Amino acid sequence: MASSPIQSQQIQVIPELLVTPETLKNIPSEHRVIVDTRSKFKFLMGHIPGAVNLNNWRDFTTKKNGIKGMLIDDKDFIAHALGSEGLSPTKSIIIYGDPGNPWRTDGRFFWMFERYGFKKVAILDGGMDAWKASNGPVESGFQEKRKDAKLNPNDINLTSDVIADKSLINKILNNKDYILIDNRTHKEYLGATPYGSSRGGHIPNAIHIHWPDFFNKDGTLKSASDLSRLLGASGVKSHHEVIVYCTGGVRSAMAYFVFRYLGFKVRNYDGSWWDWSRDSKLPIETRG
Repeated sequence: MASSPIQSQQIQVIPELLVTPETLKNIPSEHRVIVDTRSKFKFLMGHIPGAVNLNNWRDFTTKKNGIKGMLIDDKDFIAHALGSEGLSPTKSIIIYGDPGNPWRTDGRFFWMFERYGFKKVAILDGGMDAWKASNGPVESGFQEKRKDAKLNPNDINLTSDVIADKSLINKILNNKDYILIDNRTHKEYLGATPYGSSRGGHIPNAIHIHWPDFFNKDGTLKSASDLSRLLGASGVKSHHEVIVYCTGGVRSAMAYFVFRYLGFKVRNYDGSWWDWSRDSKLPIETRG
């Protein structure tokens, strides 16, 4: 993959994971699928021409052992759900969302596609707002019916090195080669439970970086140098393998994207705090 270094940490940026509106306009339609992750209402009011609307990340989740929000790994389901939308690992997938959304579910879909083995996935920098600002065309109404991609279950390759679970995390709690990052608000990190978690606090040794800190106010990603400084101030080094988490693996998936863009080896914990806090055998911390 093409890359460019951030000199302060020798971090290798993977530029093709972040697409500008101008770049998107120049990708032939037959070579890509655009995925709109906003609500159905916003999609109907106006979307990028030809986009597919995947408006609910929960459609690809299930409850496992009482924990909601866990990503579905049933290959038959995945092949049918994605193939019927014309999605295929052979095409580039460009995902966009609403930059003002407090959960930024475009990140969750990015991580989901990578978990499902799709190799050519990117996010549109700045989402729909940036597209409109670039005078990109917009159409309203229902999406165009796309040709079924005829995906087979064998086309889905569940990539194990992008996902974490509580067993793995518990094993590496004191391993200096790993770094845990809590992407929730600081109040949640210290113990607030606004989403019904069983206990308050955070995973021991996890550092706190609120996921919006990676982005500018307009929803575009901060510059590579600014991100490098942010991570350096938080003690994150380029040699670390990163594990990100939040409440249910949605906000942290946006952080997963950022770390992928910066060339880190990174995993998203989809069970996140809903899972960890429910297991009374697992340790927690409540101090800052």
